[in-house]
Amino acid sequence: MMWTFSKIFGRRVWCATLVFALMTLLVGCATAKLQRATQPRAFDFEKDTFGYPNELVWEYFFDANGKWTNRRRDPKPDYTHHCFVVAHAAKQFFQQARFAPEKPLADEETYRKLIRQVVSRSDLRLEVTKIVIPGYANLREFSDAEETLLKEECGSAWKSYLQRGHWRIMLPFSRSHQKATSKSLIESIARNHLAVVHLIRFPQLTINHAIVLFDFRDTGQGIEFSAYDPNKPDQPGKLIFDRASRIFSFPANDYFIGGKVNVYEVYRSCLY
Repeated sequence: MMWTFSKIFGRRVWCATLVFALMTLLVGCATAKLQRATQPRAFDFEKDTFGYPNELVWEYFFDANGKWTNRRRDPKPDYTHHCFVVAHAAKQFFQQARFAPEKPLADEETYRKLIRQVVSRSDLRLEVTKIVIPGYANLREFSDAEETLLKEECGSAWKSYLQRGHWRIMLPFSRSHQKATSKSLIESIARNHLAVVHLIRFPQLTINHAIVLFDFRDTGQGIEFSAYDPNKPDQPGKLIFDRASRIFSFPANDYFIGGKVNVYEVYRSCLY
């Protein structure tokens, strides 16, 4: 059966309208319901983070001419390209799990099953019944004892590359967008929700990284966010938003020269 132009055009308009309506519903879910939701406790960096890092393939440094350069690490690390995986898993354990140190330790297969359940729960809702992790007091203690299991079950490196929000890097980042992002992050964190954000300078490839924001303070000139950096589990990092320029900046460290970054939130939840 031959389709006329009007029928084809009408069908496309109808499909586009349906997609727009679905997107609107999802956005409404991620905003209106979030305003009514409050996590019962704040994130504790010493307890709610993994004890092991996402390792770096490259070692970054200034050469003799003052140029920022890199070389492959030797020996080759065995747990790399997992920043999104680690950041997302930390958020999932904070929101979806409850640690029960008073309960006896479980066997390996039980822990594997529990880890899979935690990380596979939907980002779009916070379940009332949390998954109980027996024998450990918190994620840091659990990851120190069960590092291999967590690395194997939290997700493969491809999940960092194929994260569903990556399409956003292809669109421009306006200053008004970054201001709105800062406001949204503050509102989420004020209700004890973790915010996993993607830091980029696309089309430059100087940074392509995920961190977890869990606290903030107003400096007068802007907002200083406290961050859990999967690459650096020993101490909190920072992400700075400047009000005047409406620019985010990420401080220099051993893998980034420091400076302006564009920011958007991933794994955004519809919590209630």
